[in-house]
Amino acid sequence: MPSIYQLKPAFQNLLRPLVKSLYQFGITANQVTLFAMFISLLIALFIYIYFSSHGIGILLLVFPIWMLIRMGFNAIDGMLAREFNQQSKLGAFYNELCDVISDTALYFSLICFAFIRAELLILACFLSILAEYTGVMAPLIGQERRYDGPMGKSDRALAFSLICIIIVAFSLFNLNLELLSLFCNFILGIIICLSLFTIYNRIKNSLIAND
Repeated sequence: MPSIYQLKPAFQNLLRPLVKSLYQFGITANQVTLFAMFISLLIALFIYIYFSSHGIGILLLVFPIWMLIRMGFNAIDGMLAREFNQQSKLGAFYNELCDVISDTALYFSLICFAFIRAELLILACFLSILAEYTGVMAPLIGQERRYDGPMGKSDRALAFSLICIIIVAFSLFNLNLELLSLFCNFILGIIICLSLFTIYNRIKNSLIAND
């Protein structure tokens, strides 16, 4: 099933010179992972607090901008670990837990917008956690960690970033709030449906690979 995750090798090739420089400066994979998580939590807190008391504005673009930067951090920590012998059991925990914590905080921060249906957002967050949990369960039956789509980490990041871009666009052009709500909740509905399909794919492909 197609997923943005399939673009990862090309993205890594672009980052390889930077990764080598970071290694030479003594930066470790775990440091990159933790740094990205703390920045994600700070941005999530900022979005929730600021937009709970202010109108919609261009500052919300910090969400998609950070999501793009964070994709780079996610690639960098993995490359440092694999290519410079920094893999560790603790790093494996950091890699999975920090991503889930960061994603959940960032996505849930959008609950500050009244036009976004809270139940849809909560369900989307829950299914994103469940999808990643399904992926990490594959090694329990002797398989590699599953990254099947169509709604993997990068795909969710793109979908939620699109929601934020739409919100900013509507505010800039003073468009109808009901229409904005319809767009945002429709995208959340797509995220939910594709997340369910992703969970199914990861379970199915894990079992097929085990036969």
